[in-house]
Amino acid sequence: MSTMSSCSTQSLDSGYEQSPQFRQGKFQNGDNVSAAGLAKLPKIIWRYMFDKSNAAMPEKPIPLVNIDMDSLTGKQGQPEIYRLGHSSLLLNFSGKIWLLDPVFSKRASPFSWVGPERFHPLPFELDNLPNIQGVIISHDHYDHLDRETIEAIADRVEHFVTPLGVGKYLQEWGIAQEKIHQLDWWQNIELGALSLTATPAQHFSGRGLTDRDETLWASWVIQSEQHKLFFSGDTGYFDGFKTIGERFGPFDLTIMENGAYDKDWAEVHMTPEQTLQAHLDLRGKALMPVHNGTFDLALHAWYEPLERLAELAQAQWVPLVTPMIGEALPLQELYTTSPWWREAADIQVSAAL
Repeated sequence: MSTMSSCSTQSLDSGYEQSPQFRQGKFQNGDNVSAAGLAKLPKIIWRYMFDKSNAAMPEKPIPLVNIDMDSLTGKQGQPEIYRLGHSSLLLNFSGKIWLLDPVFSKRASPFSWVGPERFHPLPFELDNLPNIQGVIISHDHYDHLDRETIEAIADRVEHFVTPLGVGKYLQEWGIAQEKIHQLDWWQNIELGALSLTATPAQHFSGRGLTDRDETLWASWVIQSEQHKLFFSGDTGYFDGFKTIGERFGPFDLTIMENGAYDKDWAEVHMTPEQTLQAHLDLRGKALMPVHNGTFDLALHAWYEPLERLAELAQAQWVPLVTPMIGEALPLQELYTTSPWWREAADIQVSAAL
């Protein structure tokens, strides 16, 4: 049984004219902030070639915990969250499984032979993935929306929840329209025991050179009877975090972008300092950083986002939860997890906080 409030029925590839975010034929950020355009592309490519960190990729294996998928649906205890890599997460609410931005392919790329390659394998066998109540997508970029993954899990998923326009890709890939729920910012849908609200983010969209900002991007408020979570998706820092915090906070856990930032695209990705400030704006209790540790998408060292944020969080007494890939994290008993990246990055214990 699903219900939707403040959300009129939208065609999957049209009918956006009534959205306040759709202006002059494109979706736009609240303050008309734009990402770096094609004019900056030559400079960005040059820097990717010559300014990369020597530690852009790990030389040691990323620590990983294999998930026993067969045991998930039988769990009737407290809810759990699992990091699956990058921004992909699994939520287990008493045996009801939800996925956030699932990307299970080898590369975050439109091509199977080139593009950012995973640092680590999946913490489970894809064939063992159980039935999934819902999949939540933040936007259409390849490191968040992966066709191969969607097609692999399609028959096991009851609901797909996306921002406006993203559903057209799912339909093209064979997902039945009745499974797809598209939301504008501030719209809400209730599916099973969860209430999902699409909230603003400051980013952009597009999967090619000619479809820039034809679909919307969003962050998500995820509420169960016991817990309230915030998932940032991809975003730059903006005043909207304070508004979301005022309307929905406090949050038990904020799942925040922390990685792939740079001065040349500062409007659409956050530095660790901004990630922490956004968490505070949201009135979050514990903070889980994602968008790191799986793909080489920027110029900084692969471990830098985690290390910088760990220092900042400790200085401001913010509980930071950094589970290993595949590690079960009970939502009822969020705890400060170990800095697993330090061993993989050869950061000496004496440098630890």
